[in-house]
Amino acid sequence: MSERKSLADLGSAMGIASATPAAAAPAKPKLDAKGRAYATGRRKNATARVWIKRGKGKITVNGKPIETYFARSVLRMLVQQPLVTASRATEIDIDCTVSGGGLSGQAGAVRHGLARAMTYFEPDLRGILKKAGFLTRDPRMVERKKYGHPKARRSFQFSKR
Repeated sequence: MSERKSLADLGSAMGIASATPAAAAPAKPKLDAKGRAYATGRRKNATARVWIKRGKGKITVNGKPIETYFARSVLRMLVQQPLVTASRATEIDIDCTVSGGGLSGQAGAVRHGLARAMTYFEPDLRGILKKAGFLTRDPRMVERKKYGHPKARRSFQFSKR
């Protein structure tokens, strides 16, 4: 009795024509009528809506240049990480609107939305961005305050007498 190793072997033994999968067709970019890709990014309580298109590397956040909106260089570096990783820093213009949370959460939300928009704009970049961890939404959130406590875990000072 011969051993069957795969479903295709089983199908051929049963007399069923196996449909060999054709070479995977390259994914098509998801662009709107203006040639832009759109994605939403989230981090903590911040939400970023990101549009990207071909350009010279100009980044605007809520209508302001990135240098004005994210004054700290660490936050600007965080936002630009997907561009630098994919070597597209001078090829893509970015326009985004951010709401909620603080500046750090907003920078993380823009980074997440930018990485997702880049995968829609150029599907070949998905592997690079996924490996770098830019497509994963960070699930950490602020723990809620509990009743009878001043903060989430802090208790009032114990008094023996």
